[in-house]
Amino acid sequence: MSPMASTLTVGFDLDMTLIDSRPGIRACYRALSERTGTFIDADLAVTRLGPPLAQELIHWFPAEEVPAMAALYREMYPATAVAATPAMDGAREAIDAVRAAGGRTMVVTAKYEPNAKLHLAHLGMEPDVVVGDLWAEQKARALREHGAQVYVGDHVGDVRGARAAGAVSVAVATGPCPAEELRAAGADVVLDGLAAFPAWFAGYREAPRA
Repeated sequence: MSPMASTLTVGFDLDMTLIDSRPGIRACYRALSERTGTFIDADLAVTRLGPPLAQELIHWFPAEEVPAMAALYREMYPATAVAATPAMDGAREAIDAVRAAGGRTMVVTAKYEPNAKLHLAHLGMEPDVVVGDLWAEQKARALREHGAQVYVGDHVGDVRGARAAGAVSVAVATGPCPAEELRAAGADVVLDGLAAFPAWFAGYREAPRA
């Protein structure tokens, strides 16, 4: 058992869970398109956020160019995307609810970890742990390592990660996956957004554990 398992730990996804990354990512794709001379439909790209960057870039660049384009995108990202990205409604309150209960918070995201940390610092959100570059079932590794009992995300990949870790899957219907799809993927609970999280979390804490 993780040494931290005795402390209530809640994990959160980043894009479209804690932050509305669409404006910043849209701007970064447009900048990458201008820099490379390659057409990228940035408006389309931001409708399918969640999977790793390479899975989007493969739609616009030959496979052999994707690693270099990903590196260039990540280099351009801090100056292009961070300031343009707001917090999602209820994000700070959700983190505060866990802290008020004496719990720990962590962010587990497919985003490049240094850029994930820049977003959180810019918005004044300070989780106890940030782990990047993990997607779907890969997220279970970090969730288990830090003893997370709950994982909150907006994508079916987040549901799969939570289930692989044996954590309660709390899905928020604020990203590309509608509520029905999140339920079908096996989410334990689906919320309209993080504004509903503190009330759900209070009930979760009070419920008897098996």
